[in-house]
Amino acid sequence: MQKVVVHRPGGVGRLLIEEADDPVPQSREVCVAVRAIGVNFADLVVRMGLYKSARDFVGWPITPGFEIAGTVEAVGSDVTTYKPGDRVFGVTRFGGYATRICLPEAQVLPIPHGIDMAQAATFPVAFMTAWYAIVELCRLRPKQHVLVHSAAGGVGGALTQLAKRAGANVVAVVSASHKVAAVREQGADVVIDKSIEALWPAAERAAPAGFHAVFDANGTETLRQSYRHLAPTGRLIVYGFHTMLGRGRDRLNVWKALVSWLRLPRFNPLEMTDSNRGVIAFNLSYLFDEIGMLREAMSDLASSLEGGELRAPRVTEVPFRDVARAHQMLHSGDTVGKIALIV
Repeated sequence: MQKVVVHRPGGVGRLLIEEADDPVPQSREVCVAVRAIGVNFADLVVRMGLYKSARDFVGWPITPGFEIAGTVEAVGSDVTTYKPGDRVFGVTRFGGYATRICLPEAQVLPIPHGIDMAQAATFPVAFMTAWYAIVELCRLRPKQHVLVHSAAGGVGGALTQLAKRAGANVVAVVSASHKVAAVREQGADVVIDKSIEALWPAAERAAPAGFHAVFDANGTETLRQSYRHLAPTGRLIVYGFHTMLGRGRDRLNVWKALVSWLRLPRFNPLEMTDSNRGVIAFNLSYLFDEIGMLREAMSDLASSLEGGELRAPRVTEVPFRDVARAHQMLHSGDTVGKIALIV
């Protein structure tokens, strides 16, 4: 097998493709011959050495990657759900950038009919992140107003679709005009293009009484105003800090990150109590101990995907050997949907 290995943090030059022994499944594992791998912004953060859970659970060297799709090659002695030849997709806490991988049976699902390998490989992380935010943390109700930042990305598109599934009114934010059509296809009721209009006045026009939920992975750039634009009982859901890393750079700008950190808002619990608003933050990689909940999310999402309630993300395919280019493309901020590495 081959896998991408990062021996120490840095730019895309740290992404090395190395050979390794083929994995052998344990009793409750499924071994998958990988055909496609989802690329996520978290993978860039892992490569830079800034992802705490990567240090907590793996350390150096590390193979990035949270989601894969492929064909079952072998199964452990106690696996009854799958057999060699089955088309599956799955999630993993790191290690996904590989041509073969063994996963616990509970972290694997059959690929729904009509979905190709690239779509399947780029579906789980974005939609599970969105599912946890909307189903577990928000409990959205019909007609509530939500604001989705970075709506043209993988998680942004998933948030938009799941919020619409819940019956909410979705105001979606994009950074460039070429992303507007894709976000409308996801079902957004209003799209704010920051490249041609001021974000917050437009948001106020779309939801004069404020938002019941704001989903924000930007960090310093928008957190403070996102909180200020919550309606009473509203929740600011934070799942990343993309703007702290700088756009288009393949390594951390330390000074920019320091300035961004100093500008992070400090939320006052007393003020939150008085205004009846809240802030919740999470990281999907710390939820793997809640495998029952993740399995519930995967089953719900796969069912909705097969039933047509949800649409697979738009995917840009990049050869596995060009993993560095895939990271550069994602960090540029110009992509729409997801990127898949194709084996």
